[in-house]
Amino acid sequence: MNGPLDWLASIGTIIAASLLAFDLGRRASAYGFILFCAVAALWVYIGLTSDAIPLAAMNGVLLLINAWGVWQYWFHPKNRSEGASDQAGAD
Repeated sequence: MNGPLDWLASIGTIIAASLLAFDLGRRASAYGFILFCAVAALWVYIGLTSDAIPLAAMNGVLLLINAWGVWQYWFHPKNRSEGASDQAGAD
């Protein structure tokens, strides 16, 4: 380990965590979850190719958890209807 992909995954993880921690709004949080999914998939690849199975397993689970976050923030029907009612109220 310690190659360019490792650095990319590390920096991506820091950015994703920052998007959630700074609470910059729903859209930023949703993008944070999407970025978490991407870097978790990258960590799974890194773990499998460098024989770091615990790293791959942990990030496989995190990928599922963050995919659920993407669903909650972007696609869940309750959030879609809230966004529509917010738009109607803004007019």
